[in-house]
Amino acid sequence: MAVKIAELTCGAEYSGVQAEIEKAAKEVGGEIVYPEVDLEYIDKVNDYLGFEVASANLKLMFARAMSIIEGNTDAEAVFISTCFRCAEGALVRNEVRRLIQQNTDLPVVMYSFTERTKASELLTRMEALVTIVDKKALLARKKQDGISLGLDSGSTTTKAVIMKDNEVIGTGWVYTKDVIESAQEALDAALKESGLKMENIETIGTTGYGRHTLGDHFKADLVQEELTVNSKGAAFLAGAQKGEATVIDIGGMDNKAISLNNAIPDGFTMGGICAGASGRFFEITAKRLDVSIQELGDIAATGDWRNVMMNSYCIVFGIQDLVTGLAGGATPNDVAAAAAHSVAEQIYEQQLQEVDVRDPLILVGGSSLLKGMVLALEEILGKKIIVPKYSQFIGAVGAALISSGYRNLKK
Repeated sequence: MAVKIAELTCGAEYSGVQAEIEKAAKEVGGEIVYPEVDLEYIDKVNDYLGFEVASANLKLMFARAMSIIEGNTDAEAVFISTCFRCAEGALVRNEVRRLIQQNTDLPVVMYSFTERTKASELLTRMEALVTIVDKKALLARKKQDGISLGLDSGSTTTKAVIMKDNEVIGTGWVYTKDVIESAQEALDAALKESGLKMENIETIGTTGYGRHTLGDHFKADLVQEELTVNSKGAAFLAGAQKGEATVIDIGGMDNKAISLNNAIPDGFTMGGICAGASGRFFEITAKRLDVSIQELGDIAATGDWRNVMMNSYCIVFGIQDLVTGLAGGATPNDVAAAAAHSVAEQIYEQQLQEVDVRDPLILVGGSSLLKGMVLALEEILGKKIIVPKYSQFIGAVGAALISSGYRNLKK
């Protein structure tokens, strides 16, 4: 049976992306459903939201949300989307998300579409919704048992983790070039550290951009998108598998913000304006300053971001601002601090506005190892950030943990 995903959108049919939304859902085993509307809610929308909504389509979107809350629509997950150009749409979208999460236990994903949005860009989000519904029992497991391998084929780096009876015993990390060759190199490093051989591995899980290629090559037991896998890995390593939490994942090319309830996502978003909020921005900044990535994080912790004017979130113009700062007399430490503050600012203004921010806050991904990045995010949020051990291997840890659920099925 297909997982029923309720669609709450405004303008998708006029922008030519409705067919792409339906195609993405179908490809991952989902079915788009449209909530039955009680027209009386349309007249009450302003009272519920606390501000006047001008768009008739946004009022209809709200009415459909109320249909879900009242139980008039048979839905197992919710997809909320509005045009990226519409400020009013962004406001209503976020308030609708809050209402649904406060009044239901349905997983929710948000997205801002353009007229060029394609099904391929929506697949990870739709797949995560389907996974949360279909594999809830598997996602609920809190311990890893046996010997399992997790492979995370990311846009920038490939990671391998070997776990044995709830402990990480081997890791490997390489830059992603050829998907399979990079995974094999990372795997060889993890096997060497663990003292094991490939025949000792009992279960395999793959995630990341290259998950399907690696899943076929290694005959993986689990091939799963990174949103649910990273959530599980983060909660496991941070000791936050019970209760609420928020995961912030700074990837090589994009970011993710995920709200958790008992280590299972119930709201998430990913992406950003551009790679100016990702690890790639730090790589280019470090190269410009002629320091390593780790050194960049250290000097950022001692600099003052206020000494560098950042006028753009774009990765190209952001670097231009940093170069201008250097030319104007700013120190490398100040420039590094400005880069970290810019990324933290974007995470706050983009990702964290679209999920419920719940304590504890867990920061993962390669950029979590940068001291200046952690300090910048703590300054902006006014909250303490947890960076667990192995935070850069979070996807591989999650894949190893979840895949171990298949161990007994193979006996």
